[in-house]
Amino acid sequence: MDKHFDALETRAAAEREAAYMAALPRLVAHARENTGAFAEILKDVDANTVSSRAALARLPVTRKHELLERQQARRAEDAFGGFSAIRRGPRMRRAYASPGPIYEPEGMADDYWRCARGLFAAGFRAGDLVHNAFSYHMTPGAFIMESGAFALGCTVFPAGVGQTEQQLQAIAELRPDGYTGTPSFLRILVEKARETGVDISSMRKAMTGGEALPPSLRDWFAQHGLDVYQSYATADLGLIAYETSAREGLVLDEGVIVEIVRPGTGDPVPEGEVGEVVVTTLNPDYPLIRFGTGDLSAILAGPCPSGRSNTRIKGWMGRADQTTKIRGMFVHPGQVADIARRFPEVRKARLVVSGEMANDMMTLKVEAGSAPQDLGARIGEAIREVTKLRGEVELVPPGSLPNDGKVIEDARSYK
Repeated sequence: MDKHFDALETRAAAEREAAYMAALPRLVAHARENTGAFAEILKDVDANTVSSRAALARLPVTRKHELLERQQARRAEDAFGGFSAIRRGPRMRRAYASPGPIYEPEGMADDYWRCARGLFAAGFRAGDLVHNAFSYHMTPGAFIMESGAFALGCTVFPAGVGQTEQQLQAIAELRPDGYTGTPSFLRILVEKARETGVDISSMRKAMTGGEALPPSLRDWFAQHGLDVYQSYATADLGLIAYETSAREGLVLDEGVIVEIVRPGTGDPVPEGEVGEVVVTTLNPDYPLIRFGTGDLSAILAGPCPSGRSNTRIKGWMGRADQTTKIRGMFVHPGQVADIARRFPEVRKARLVVSGEMANDMMTLKVEAGSAPQDLGARIGEAIREVTKLRGEVELVPPGSLPNDGKVIEDARSYK
């Protein structure tokens, strides 16, 4: 059995990077010429100069809330907010609605969401029958998995969500080889099958998404005869990363360029540091450039033991949007980053909010090297200037703040 989906997965890292950097200027030019949103966002950018990671990092990050705001502002003329390079008709197969609502287009390309590679890594092959329990209602989740299964030569049973008894009957009678859907619903199916005596033993593998898959739950599935893998995909971007048989993080898909940035900024963090996942997708139909997912993760060092040579991430590690209301004022990670940038001695900062509701206390913990005596006082003044709130400053040794991606920690008592 082939170990890899295609040769792209095992190409040399330098070859992959050269291909990405050659594609970037074309992508930027295409997005500027064919989408109203990026014509505005990148209006001052010379596409030919965006040919390195450093140049990419200088472009603005577009976060999900900004995409929604642009869509809302242009609902009457363009429900996609100027981000889609294709229009309704023969180039657009479907349109979807995600919570917000945010509307996403689907182009006509085979495996448009690039999910076949992840399914292959999870053991799916041509001829398999896939029990697809993602929702087929409005959102693209089911179609993301379905298009990848079709590209592999699989047959799909469109189970959707709910109706557990009917789904178990279909599994018992159709005998599918594998499952796609959330891990929580797969557990419901397994538990209900054990309770009712329905035979679902034909399903030996699964590709899950939409939720975290903790090791304890993976082990529980293994005890019940299921080899379960996780994927990381979004309605905007399709597949971003997928798990392999090595079970050591998630390998990035070949169709995306991923950066990990400090929450609230567009600044890439060092390898291993937790930050926000920012994705540039090489999709000419929906060319999102530096799209902030709002998810936290970190780069893992070294290649995957499965032989796939692309970068690995740790997987989903929480949400990056840590905006917090303090004494009636919203404080967001970008403000903390703004404060830290003003002082070259500051290596890392973390705002800790403590106390009880209506009696908030705000402390900015700062990692600093050789700190001048008045650094704390000057940082305190910057806190007041940026947030309009008073806060304490605590200087801590370099490396002492947790590596969890948190820029704002809400430690208040809500009793």
